[in-house]
Amino acid sequence: MRRVIFNQKGGVGKSSITCNLAAISAHLGYKTLVVDLDPQGNSSHYLLGQPISELETSLWDFFHQELSLLGQRKTLAEMIHATPFDHLHVWPAHPELESLETKLESRYKMYKLRDALQKLSQEYTYIFIDTPPALNFFSRSALIAAERCLIPFDCDLFSQHALYNLQAAIAELKEDHNRDLQIEGIIVNQFNAQAKLPRQMIEDLQASQQPLLPVHLSASVKMRESHQVSQPLIQYAPKHKLTKEFVRLFEHLQNQ
Repeated sequence: MRRVIFNQKGGVGKSSITCNLAAISAHLGYKTLVVDLDPQGNSSHYLLGQPISELETSLWDFFHQELSLLGQRKTLAEMIHATPFDHLHVWPAHPELESLETKLESRYKMYKLRDALQKLSQEYTYIFIDTPPALNFFSRSALIAAERCLIPFDCDLFSQHALYNLQAAIAELKEDHNRDLQIEGIIVNQFNAQAKLPRQMIEDLQASQQPLLPVHLSASVKMRESHQVSQPLIQYAPKHKLTKEFVRLFEHLQNQ
């Protein structure tokens, strides 16, 4: 199963959600891959514990190879890194990914990631794709390569306004490029059950029949702490409330 976590708005928790769902998948024994398409490399750093600029191979090598037929080509396996956690691997981002974007787009390379991930699906049970906060070449490539799309939502007024435009953009891409893509659901993130505004926003979204997932992820300093030590919550704080919410969310996705 190939899932993309996407929202054009930054700061909604895409990387945290991607890595923690993937870590739970691996913790349960499933061979799992995180594909980090965001040049900031937050998912890569979170799971590998080192800056992406220090890595010898990355997605930059893959996309650069697609622009050139010359020279020795690296295999997919050579570009994927094992994490310190059993069954969990990362295909990391690179700070220079953006430098390739114009050439990749002009030469219509949006289907190359799909082809690669279809091959890797024979090896990995679950593939989670992190995306940049923009509808650019890399996020479109991810949406074309995925079977399911998860949309993080942080109960912010700007997120609510942008949600409908985001769904329209995904629907258009589905129509033109990937008929198999489905919006699997909206993940309410950094939820404060005591605050009135988040509860009201959730009620509004439910009233408009938006595909809200039933598990809401609480706001917690534990997430930042886990970033600091480069350990997903299932390793860093397995009994914490937020960790248990992630586990329930993964189980819900698995059973849908």
